[in-house]
This record gives sequence, C-alpha cells and structure tokens, in this order.
Amino acid sequence: MVMTWADTDPAASRRLLARYGLEIHQHGPADKLPGSFWGDPEAGLIANRIHVRVDTPLHSLLHESCHYICMDAARRATLHTDAAGDYLEENGVCYLQILLADHLPGFGRERAMADMDAWGYSFRLGSARAWFQRDAEDALHWLQQHGVVDAAGEPTWNLRGETRSMTPDVLS
Repeated sequence: MVMTWADTDPAASRRLLARYGLEIHQHGPADKLPGSFWGDPEAGLIANRIHVRVDTPLHSLLHESCHYICMDAARRATLHTDAAGDYLEENGVCYLQILLADHLPGFGRERAMADMDAWGYSFRLGSARAWFQRDAEDALHWLQQHGVVDAAGEPTWNLRGETRSMTPDVLS
C-alpha cells in the first residue's frame, strides 16, 4: 500500500510546496478532485493549486507539484489538469519528485521510489530506483539546465526559468 496524504504531516507538505508558490487544497473523502488527470484519488493540478483527499498518494502529490515546478511560465499561466510537456521534462519531473521526497518527514526517496513502482510507473531498467541510480543522467542534466537543481543535484527552490530570492527563514 502506498503512503497517502493521510499518512503524512500536512504542514510539512504545505511548507515544502509553498517554497514554489504552490498551495495544497484538501477535499472531503468522497469529493471528486478537480484537475486530476488520472482521476480520483490522484492529485489534481489547476494553476498553482494541488488538490488532494486523504487517500491521495503522496507520490502523486509530489509528481503533480513537480510538473508545475518544471513547466515553463507560459504553460503555468494556463495550467488546468494536463501538464503536457515532453519526454525530457517528464523525466525531470520524476527525478525531482524523488529528490523532494527526502524533504517530507517519514517519506524519503526510497519509499517514494517503491510507491512509484507499486503505482505502475514504468522505467527501462524495471524500477524507479534502478532508473534513478543508473539511467537518469538526462533528467538531472535537464533539471540543472533549467535551474531547478544546482550543480550538486540539490533543489534550488526555483521554478523552471525563474530565480527568486529566498531568505533562510522562508526556506525553513
């Protein structure tokens, strides 16, 4: 069973995604999630709002958030449900969601990759972990080219194509 929104500290997720200007909107357990590309209970994405329910997988919350982070400003301006993007951007999204998982207490990259596999993500090497460790150089390079991660492969807390000045107190 994958970790869900109910299994985590909502405040930690909100703080993490607020670094990128994203807002999380929680809906009732039986509510249809607005902006969900895959359908309930998968996270929905409309503009800078991520829509979740208690049964929304945590990896889905991160994946949709990373679409927002990785898309260009023009697509962000009209974003509703379908993040679109190309193959390299999708790989960047998957890579970034694994990195950001380490910033959610009790989740982390190992659990995120296991949950991605359980959900059905498909990678050439057969698992998210194998892809991340041995086949994701293009994704890392793409994220670095667009300023989403730094030379060391750590999040910059910037959206693609934007550089925002973040003081340490905003980041904590």
